[in-house]
Amino acid sequence: MRLPFLAFLASVPNALARPYGLSNLTVSIPNGIIHGTIDNSSPDVHQFLGIPYAKPPVGALRWTAPQPAEPFGEIDAKELPPSCMQYLTNNPGLYINEVLEFNLGCRNGSTGPITEDCLTLSVWAPKATKKSKLPVLLFIYGGSFTTGGQNVPYQLPPQWVQRTQSHIVVSFNYRLNLFGFPNAAGLASEETQNFGLLDQRLAVEWVRDNIASFGGDPERIGLWGQSAGAISVGYYSFSYPEDPIVNTMIMDSGNEFLDIQTYDAAHSNFTFLASNFGCGDLQPAEELECMRKVDAFALEDFIHTYDDAATVPEIRFTPTIDDKTVFANFTERTLAGSIAKVPAILGSNAEDGVPFVQYKPTGINETLAYQSTLLYFFCPGWKAATNRLAAGVSVYRYQYSGNFTNVSPKGWMGAWHSAELPLVFGTHPLYRGNSTRLEYETSHAMQDAYLAFVTNSGNEIHMTTQQWPVYNQVAAGLVREFGANVPAQTVSVAGMENQCPGIYQP
Repeated sequence: MRLPFLAFLASVPNALARPYGLSNLTVSIPNGIIHGTIDNSSPDVHQFLGIPYAKPPVGALRWTAPQPAEPFGEIDAKELPPSCMQYLTNNPGLYINEVLEFNLGCRNGSTGPITEDCLTLSVWAPKATKKSKLPVLLFIYGGSFTTGGQNVPYQLPPQWVQRTQSHIVVSFNYRLNLFGFPNAAGLASEETQNFGLLDQRLAVEWVRDNIASFGGDPERIGLWGQSAGAISVGYYSFSYPEDPIVNTMIMDSGNEFLDIQTYDAAHSNFTFLASNFGCGDLQPAEELECMRKVDAFALEDFIHTYDDAATVPEIRFTPTIDDKTVFANFTERTLAGSIAKVPAILGSNAEDGVPFVQYKPTGINETLAYQSTLLYFFCPGWKAATNRLAAGVSVYRYQYSGNFTNVSPKGWMGAWHSAELPLVFGTHPLYRGNSTRLEYETSHAMQDAYLAFVTNSGNEIHMTTQQWPVYNQVAAGLVREFGANVPAQTVSVAGMENQCPGIYQP
């Protein structure tokens, strides 16, 4: 909400009288003045929520590359912002029937507030000054490029920042599904239609240019993603090999080899959608302009209804290969050196595949779940790690194996896809019962390892303090395992890796 200048002046005496005065919770950046907030659960964390980093991608700017935000004068940044356009499926599954805390606002059947004007970010920082130069973790949420946002309960970082008081976390919205990845014939001449990925780059640039005002160090930014967010980090390392901006990358349960792309050279998905909104039988440019005038909620509601009904043919809007932001030859590009030379963590969960086989409340086919874990998560991670190793990039690998009842309420869920996030963010005890001592210790071990990695730019000497060996020919198969009866230990996964060449051919 924009504050009139006189109202702002009137608020100054009261603000100064509070324990956290104006200098603590107000930050000035070139675009304007930002008023943050605190809450009682994390009293030493300054929260600046919903800061615009791009112009609203609406009207004529729908389906265009993001443009930097214009000066906003002064804003209250005290509430988590609406998310980008999306829908939450009503079809049964773990995220719908078992654990809602991975859904926006902890909702079932609803995403909570969404808007097309969604390109905002949030900053969580300890009490810091421009001289503090704290390391920064910049998080990209997952959700198959169709869902996600800043307001996912298990992915809120105040508990972590409160504990360490030595780092900053930034999370941001990027355009999803149809609005982020339209693959429209009318845009075929553009360099890319992966606008959601361009949003991510602009968010990284915003952090580089502004994070010092929050006490952060623009030379120590770790780009961290989970699932589709981790795929995004993988893509990013090839899109900007000469100017990555970030100094480290962390990929949880995803990387460039996870095949989630849309293959639709005829642009039939977009054209089919257009035909249902009075925009059919037009030339590509006219079709595009017609669709830019259609209400965003009408478009999203149509896709939601169509998808939930399992209608054939499927319509899908995810990244497409454009050889600008997504490539068809990641191995060749890596071996040719066309990859950002920054240290990387690549990891997966022991039961990552559980949500991706048929859901039954009583359990799942464990054989299929294991095969899914290997095929979609573990082996792509192995391939991405060995490629980087050959290109001279420092790589660290992990496996999360925790099985805690307040994150995995049914024993057969195990260390399922996303289960590590409440441990890293420190949100594990907040929603579904108390945490065990092992759970707290595992959480702290993961937090400290990630933070040490970003703080020291992935330096191998510093990572030995975490007892985490760099992945190399000597230590092939050695990973850092978290949560399996002890908080952290180094184990060999060579037996699993040996299965990969026979089942995984990217």
